[in-house]
Amino acid sequence: MLLQSFFTEAFLLKFIKFCLVGFSGVFVDFGTTAVCKEILKIQKYVANTFGFILAATTNYFLNRIWTFQSTNPNIVLEFTRFFFIALIGLVINLLIIWAMTGRFKVNFYVSKVVATMVVTLWNFLINAYYTFA
Repeated sequence: MLLQSFFTEAFLLKFIKFCLVGFSGVFVDFGTTAVCKEILKIQKYVANTFGFILAATTNYFLNRIWTFQSTNPNIVLEFTRFFFIALIGLVINLLIIWAMTGRFKVNFYVSKVVATMVVTLWNFLINAYYTFA
């Protein structure tokens, strides 16, 4: 059922929109992370958290309006769901970065790209079937 619904034209269009919004979020995330880590000298995991949270917030509003065209009047509940999913995504993100940089000595930003790709898929599927369903 999930696979069948994933390959509908409307669902694929939502995924493409979600990815475009996410791509804009990458600039917010990486930009915030880089400023916090490189200029403000904030510890890398804390800097990563700031970037991730700011990107998740901007992504919520863009996804609500454009991707899912939500008309749910309960914006607080919807945002809370979206943000909770993003927080779970943040944990996944941090674990991937920790494993890749700490265990496998991969560059921090390469690790962040891999983590972002994994978390994008997680966020889309859960938001499509839960937050904006």
